[in-house]
Amino acid sequence: MHSTRLWPSHGQRCRKLPCVRIPVVLPLPLRLRPADQALLGRWRWVVQWRVVRRREVSAAAWRGAVSYTAAEWRTIEPLARQAGEQAREHPERRDLFLCHAWDDRKGAARELCDLLVSLGATVWFSEKDVGLGKSLLREIDKGLANSRIGIVLVTPVLLKSLAAERIADKELSALLATDRVIPVAHGTTFDALQDVSPLLAARSGLSTGDSSMRDAATKVAAAAAAEDDT
Repeated sequence: MHSTRLWPSHGQRCRKLPCVRIPVVLPLPLRLRPADQALLGRWRWVVQWRVVRRREVSAAAWRGAVSYTAAEWRTIEPLARQAGEQAREHPERRDLFLCHAWDDRKGAARELCDLLVSLGATVWFSEKDVGLGKSLLREIDKGLANSRIGIVLVTPVLLKSLAAERIADKELSALLATDRVIPVAHGTTFDALQDVSPLLAARSGLSTGDSSMRDAATKVAAAAAAEDDT
């Protein structure tokens, strides 16, 4: 088999790189032509850069690149510490479980998920992780069990969903029981949340009202990645 088939074509994006199999890469230079060896070296450097990028995000967070308010830090700091402990004990778990209202799955919830992934976090998101024919409640249960921190995207739609005791209400109940949850208010306030879920509102999480969704995602991703530097 010609060696160049192992690598993305010139027009493909770097997101195809996870297809590279390191055990296959190592012996290849013994059989490759000089030109192919140069190509191998180039892609190996790109893979290494992608692997260390998450550690760079984490290091930046702990060096002050991410700034939390006092109220935010009271919620974030113990969860970041717990995430570090869980990462050492259960490295296979996702960083984050995203709890959201069903009607937000195509909008605000997807936006937050995409931002977190772009910042190096691994996220359990029902829109991507529940396959066809799967039991939604059972998959959510497994997602909760295999995530280190829960994020609750608090929107006006979610407040209605919680009041109606729909699926999001069951997710929230499970997250509150673990004491590993960060609320992110978007398009609403913690005062409005107080009327629906006083326990969640008491955590004084993050809000996009004073900043942006990207800013909130950066703070959450930094907390989730904190284990790299602890």
